[in-house]
Amino acid sequence: MVEEEAKSLPMELSEKGGVENNGFVQNEAFDDKETGTGSQEEMPKPCTVDVDPVAEEQTVLKPYAGMPKEVLLKFSSQARYRVTREILFWLIIAAALALVCATIAIIALSPKCLDWWQAGPIYQIYPRSFKDSNMDGNGDLKGIQEKLDHVTYLNIKTIWITSFFKSPLKDLGYGAEDFYDVDPIFGSMSDFENLIAAIHDRGLKVIIDLIPNHTSDKHQWFQLSRNRTGKYTDYYIWQDCMEAAGAVIPPNNWVSVFGNSSWQFDDVRKQCYFHQLGKEQPDLNFRNLDVQQEIHDIIKFWLNKGIDGFSFSTVKFLLEATHLRDEPQVNISQNGETITAYSQLYHDYTTTQVGLHDIVRSFRQTMNQFSREPGRYRFMASGDDEKEDIEATMMYYGTTFIQEADFPFNFNLMNMKNLSGNSIFEAVDLWMKNMPVGKWPNWAAGSPNTARISSRIGKEYVNVMNMLLLTLPGTPVTYYGEEIGMENIASENVSEGHVNSDPVVTFPEKSPMQWDGKVNAGFTEGNSSWLPVNSNYQSLNVEIQRSWSNSTLNLYRELTQLRNHELPMNRGWMCYIWNDSNVFVYVRELDGLDRTFMMVLNFGQESTIDLKAMVPNLPSEAVVRLSTNFSNAGKAVSTKLVKTEMGEGLVLEYKTTKPVHTMEAFQGKCFVAEKACYSMALNLLYMYC
Repeated sequence: MVEEEAKSLPMELSEKGGVENNGFVQNEAFDDKETGTGSQEEMPKPCTVDVDPVAEEQTVLKPYAGMPKEVLLKFSSQARYRVTREILFWLIIAAALALVCATIAIIALSPKCLDWWQAGPIYQIYPRSFKDSNMDGNGDLKGIQEKLDHVTYLNIKTIWITSFFKSPLKDLGYGAEDFYDVDPIFGSMSDFENLIAAIHDRGLKVIIDLIPNHTSDKHQWFQLSRNRTGKYTDYYIWQDCMEAAGAVIPPNNWVSVFGNSSWQFDDVRKQCYFHQLGKEQPDLNFRNLDVQQEIHDIIKFWLNKGIDGFSFSTVKFLLEATHLRDEPQVNISQNGETITAYSQLYHDYTTTQVGLHDIVRSFRQTMNQFSREPGRYRFMASGDDEKEDIEATMMYYGTTFIQEADFPFNFNLMNMKNLSGNSIFEAVDLWMKNMPVGKWPNWAAGSPNTARISSRIGKEYVNVMNMLLLTLPGTPVTYYGEEIGMENIASENVSEGHVNSDPVVTFPEKSPMQWDGKVNAGFTEGNSSWLPVNSNYQSLNVEIQRSWSNSTLNLYRELTQLRNHELPMNRGWMCYIWNDSNVFVYVRELDGLDRTFMMVLNFGQESTIDLKAMVPNLPSEAVVRLSTNFSNAGKAVSTKLVKTEMGEGLVLEYKTTKPVHTMEAFQGKCFVAEKACYSMALNLLYMYC
């Protein structure tokens, strides 16, 4: 009875939906085989257990840690999880697409970033007068490297080193004897390479001078040319002329910039060569394609050395008319034989000839070959002073489609005949209203060939002139020493006792940099310098001015910081507000930014003006952000009564929702380069506003 019940149990369990468990079947079979006593009939029946199907389903579908893939797939395929997963997937895709679209929109709307040559001042160094490192009385390349901390202290990012090529130094190094070498007075090529590395290590850029118009008469090319050697025969401009009784009868009336005939007879070749400048500087023949290629090779050589750009000087002299006609006289009644001065002729045939700009563009194209690497744009400037011919100057910008110089250097502030608020306005306006649309301005008040600001217009105006340079739109150029207000040395101080001094030609604006109050102003540890230091070096030097909070040096530094950190100063609008014999007033503002800066600069006598009457919606008060008198900084002033002393400058800051450049009364008085608008909500710049 028991056996019958046991036999019927599997069948009943199976009929009820039981699950078989064969877990031990194989082991039993193995035991049976070992003993040899079992038989197929006597093998135990599988044991089955009755399981509820509903409970089974619930157990399988409930997730748990470490569940196998089959269970996980069965779990994840359920509708409630599949739909959620698909929704998350498409949300991620949509977010990614939105991010891509936003990135494209930001890129499309963002203005062009200012390049390195636009973002800060350029500091021009005359190397022979900057710092002497070897006690020979001449500044050198190692001396510049020693003083790079001074450049970074000024918040300056670009250094401009004037000519240092191997040269007889008859013309301060502007007539090169070898374009591929450093003059030993300045050091070696290794010194130059170390200087470039040190400049770049500090995140600075460096540009150098290149004067392609002429060479020294000591140059190998000239020596080969005067002997009619091969291709060098026509590297210079030679013409037949006669010499009688020690006097040369030139081919025409062309006059050198320095006076007298621009033709010089050569005893070796028995012809006259042409020189726009000194007779030791024969002009190259740029109608000879081999000469043009030589200059391109020189450009490539120095760019390969790591420089970041060139300033090309005297390029307006590159070509002369081939017909050799006499140039017209300014005074037609003057006897032509008495003409000896450059100013007595109109230079229609020796400057800015047809084809000149094609040559300049070719220089640009060569430089562009080295600008392809991101962040390594190579800067190019031209340095010709066209004086009254502003249109000729602007041609060096190139056109919308054909690039030439990034900018021609601006000499307007150096060419002023008198100083006043009106003359400053005229110098600024002349450049801004003639500059091609979309181009970038620049400003300079000193150079190696111009008297220092203190000596030219008065030391009481040094600070306000620096304030002008550093708050106008564009790139300011500072000649070494102007940041501390250095003055010319008296010409009679130059004597035979100084290194390489010339008793005929003196260079009062090139006196050695005044670093401290020690002997020779810290310029050299030698016994003498190539030019004497100014007698005021003990009271006017870098060291002492760094310790004075209200010094010219620290004002300069504060102005560069303001320029670097305030968007309106960096790339905003400039609008003229007022100018008279004493003051020049203008604003700097940016679309979308409610903060405006107003400069009130005094270039005359004490003055009081009512700015609120001039500018509608001007707040009744403004804060003095910077002043040439440091004690005024942070003070609030009434815009109805703004008073300035002689040579005083104020940078006023105020908030407004009505920018000046949007006011009808100031239309035609506002300018902008590299226009940008600011979004306060997104804290970014964009173009279209």
